[in-house]
Amino acid sequence: MELYLPTVPFSRPDFNSPELASAPDARFVAAPADGVLPDGFFSTTNLPTYVRIKGEWRLPREPRMDSALVLDRDGSLWVKEGRRLRKGDLVAVGAAEDGTEGIFVQTDLIGAETGDEFKFMTSEVSREKPIDYAVMAQLLVDERERGGYPIWVTGPALVHSRARNDMSWFIANSFVGALLAGNAVAVHDIEASIFGTTLGMTRTGEATSGGHGLHMRAINQVRAAGSIANAVRQGIIKDGIMFSCVTHNVPFVLTGSIRDDGPLPDTITDMNEAQDAYAAQLKNAGLVLCLGSMLHSIATGNMLPSWVKIVCVDINPATVIKLTDRGSIQTVGVVTDAEPFLRALVSELTG
Repeated sequence: MELYLPTVPFSRPDFNSPELASAPDARFVAAPADGVLPDGFFSTTNLPTYVRIKGEWRLPREPRMDSALVLDRDGSLWVKEGRRLRKGDLVAVGAAEDGTEGIFVQTDLIGAETGDEFKFMTSEVSREKPIDYAVMAQLLVDERERGGYPIWVTGPALVHSRARNDMSWFIANSFVGALLAGNAVAVHDIEASIFGTTLGMTRTGEATSGGHGLHMRAINQVRAAGSIANAVRQGIIKDGIMFSCVTHNVPFVLTGSIRDDGPLPDTITDMNEAQDAYAAQLKNAGLVLCLGSMLHSIATGNMLPSWVKIVCVDINPATVIKLTDRGSIQTVGVVTDAEPFLRALVSELTG
């Protein structure tokens, strides 16, 4: 997949200012062991961070918070998690963020004063706040028209709230670049396709006889097929979110947890591997929509630079508040259930 580099919505600092023009080069120290950062390493944020190397201010590749600035042997500059380091890797050290140690963190991003309707860093979270579906729809249309890569991060509530058809519509109409979710999302979506239930409940919320085991039977059929894609090709999975991903060639990443049933053969159970798979998709993101998942939403936000727009939809306002409190200041929070949100958004896009 070709790397998509979204337009960065901020202007570069004035590096000709006396303070930055006279700043020293950043200092790099070798990592003492695999996975171990040197003392005094610079801990990154999700804000634009410039590093002075040989008199030139440079932005590192793959920016994210809670990581380190690493200078490769070929001179390329990266942001890397500590676990990725190898002994001898050159890591930037210093605590100052004002350029005096060769590292400058830009805090004056484009915000509400620019007239940007998304309004970075000014979002409020409230059940009573009206939802501007026209703006949400335009964000998706703009992203699709410029060949962007919108990422959707979903929780199982998307399936339980009967939003499968709406989510499938977004996939079929090229509004989804990739889907990131836990094992449960796919399990219950596939159960709905095979048996017409989710956790044994019908669309009207009625329990079915033996319904408690239907999700296990769905998992077993996919495991017998070898993969979700094989189950689609064999006609086991006939509709829904995972069916749409497979038939429209939309990549998906399913991650595991301690309590997962099965899991499905596509689910990544190694958490470091799962994080890497998320990061591989997120590095292309121009817009991220998080629906009904506190843990996956916060985890995703922590992997993103501050200029990638995030829309977080959850019935629980604490989800959006926690995402913002953990540094994802670019988040717009929408307090509502996933199903009415998606239904209204489809209506806006088709009306």
